[in-house]
Amino acid sequence: MLHIRLEFHRICLHTQVGDVRRGLLGIAAICLACWVSTRCGVAQPTKIAIKVDVSRVVGRIQPLHGVNGGPLHSGETLDLSDAYRQLSLPLTRLHDCHWPNADVVDIHVLFPDPNADPELAASYNFSRTDDYIQTIVNTQSQIVFRLGESIEHSRKKYHVHPPADAGKWAAICLGIVRHYNDEWANGFRHNIRYWEIWNEPENRPAMWSGSDEDYFRIYAAAATAIKSRFPDVRVGGPAVGFAGKLDGDRLAPSQFVRSFLDRCRSDNLPLDFFSWHTYTNSPREFVQRARAIRRLLDESGFQRTENHLNEWNYLPDNDWSPMLGKQPQLRQSWFDRIHGNEGAAFTAASLIGFQDAPLDAANYYSADIHGFGMFSEHGVPHRNYDAIRLFAKMLATTERLDVSGNLPAAVSILAGINADRTQCHILASNHSSTSYELTVRLDSWSQNQEIEWQVESLEPSLKLTPASATTESLTIQLKAHSISFVHAE
Repeated sequence: MLHIRLEFHRICLHTQVGDVRRGLLGIAAICLACWVSTRCGVAQPTKIAIKVDVSRVVGRIQPLHGVNGGPLHSGETLDLSDAYRQLSLPLTRLHDCHWPNADVVDIHVLFPDPNADPELAASYNFSRTDDYIQTIVNTQSQIVFRLGESIEHSRKKYHVHPPADAGKWAAICLGIVRHYNDEWANGFRHNIRYWEIWNEPENRPAMWSGSDEDYFRIYAAAATAIKSRFPDVRVGGPAVGFAGKLDGDRLAPSQFVRSFLDRCRSDNLPLDFFSWHTYTNSPREFVQRARAIRRLLDESGFQRTENHLNEWNYLPDNDWSPMLGKQPQLRQSWFDRIHGNEGAAFTAASLIGFQDAPLDAANYYSADIHGFGMFSEHGVPHRNYDAIRLFAKMLATTERLDVSGNLPAAVSILAGINADRTQCHILASNHSSTSYELTVRLDSWSQNQEIEWQVESLEPSLKLTPASATTESLTIQLKAHSISFVHAE
């Protein structure tokens, strides 16, 4: 027996007597429009079909949907913890927290007097950051603690300068680790595993006013001090904004990256994870870069170093100029594309692509309320939030299934089944301006087993209408820049 239940995303339907007449007229108008479009040769969606073989497990679906930034915003007038919990976030990176006016996490906030003694608890101001981190811990997410400062786009740079004394700066970092992992200074045992040294030190002057050598000096001091005291944590960096240029399946590393890896190898410095960032309009670029960076690390002697893409997002038209320009309308439109349907489809396609990339961690930038974020300034979720929410639902069926079919490059599909073989989930993303009619067929599903289909769709109209369904297949409209999540049991 076949049951079909459609879940309309944030749609409420209220019907009264007067509405019925209008509704019937509306249906008639729709039918007429469909007849006219057919007769007049209006382009119909391209038909594509996939087969999901529920008997063929090809791996496990990895939770690579970490984010940057925690749930507290706007002086704690916004606590988005409930929305965060729906995402089952594996990893939250602490960078640009409460940007652009950081009052948590950054070194200048935690250790406000640079002349103070880092061995004294009284030299630190942990209280606000304690509250910020506790809300993240309460959502069950793990943490990447970026030791350093947030980006400064201001004309004058206030905090992104090299520390005068690398050894003292390392001692400050060690005090922070002790506070959050070893209960020092009325602290905690949060067991924060990942500690990252600075962010984008090659991004000058917005993130660093010093030289390469200045960064290598503080990295060596802090990484060595932390690993000596806490050998079980993982220390890394450099959270590089530009790792190098892709050359086929290889990376031609930037001079900064090459010098950093050479220094870590020659001085035997800890490098438990190598972190890097990419903003692009091509989901496939993430996979290409992840493979090339993994190859670079392996060939450089860092086979055990984890591969972290800990800042990523959609870059419309691969063009930063609207954000940096002086035309407010263009800037608004640019950000709307990032967190609207276009960016949501890109986000889902990227998360699907990550499953074929040698990544150990990934963090979307960001789960905040600014332009790159997943929420409005009032805490209303954007469409990119829903993309991550739908991906998180795939984690109920973590055994990845084989998918075959005539898929165009802009359509991405991920399928999984639970251990009991009672539920199958499928996530489909169309990151293009072309509409498709997608038929999904479940192969090797028990013929004697009742199937119930549930579909949730993100598309401009917020609606979904299956064209047809059988006990083994379902046809849905995968419109331009849209996502569909299918549940079968």
